[in-house]
Amino acid sequence: MRMRRKKHLDDKLAGVSDYLISPCCKQKDLRIAVLEKEYFDFYSIFGNSNPVHLEIGCGKGRFAVLCAEAHQENNFLALEKSANVIYEGCVLAKNKGLNNIRFVNMDARLLPKYFAPHSVEHIYLNFSCPYPKKTYAARRLTHPSFLSFYRDILICGGKIYQKTDNIDFFEFSLESFCENGFTVEFSTRDLHSHVDLENIETEYEQKFSSQGIPICALIASPISDLNDKRMHSNIE
Repeated sequence: MRMRRKKHLDDKLAGVSDYLISPCCKQKDLRIAVLEKEYFDFYSIFGNSNPVHLEIGCGKGRFAVLCAEAHQENNFLALEKSANVIYEGCVLAKNKGLNNIRFVNMDARLLPKYFAPHSVEHIYLNFSCPYPKKTYAARRLTHPSFLSFYRDILICGGKIYQKTDNIDFFEFSLESFCENGFTVEFSTRDLHSHVDLENIETEYEQKFSSQGIPICALIASPISDLNDKRMHSNIE
């Protein structure tokens, strides 16, 4: 169910402008828009050169805010295309007085336009929409087209962390990573059975876990040499 637009949303967003980045892309055809680069200057945004972590599809921002609070040695960008939703995260970060997090209100298909090559250390994909219909497969955030974007913006040694409750989407993601130049370093169909792993829970994760639904998770990294066909995996 879509959230009802907040009253006076523009005024509310202006009140959290210090935490919000809203790129103005006038070109409606995103395939053309990405050709003209307008890379973010992370030093200007954060005032330091700390590693940048990116969550794509952050929703209300709880996960990103908790990560920023727990790991102040890193900078966090939380991307969400719905301004109505992203406002919640901005308020939460502002109330906590965090300086190492910003929210980006834009479509993930614009990543190549605003994110410079090899500029992001880690990417988080938490409970992305699974788009179960095959005709919508290209919209999945682990579709090969998106994986190409991630490969370009990740630093050498960078990683992608994915969590989902949807087993079909998880299987699709595993296959997509392995077939498109990534190594799956870790994979599980029951994340919460791994009590030794650091795991900051999202709102969806808490909801699904309370209903007894297991959480699937993986960690993937780009293979440095795409000519190397040895794609090792540690898949449960």
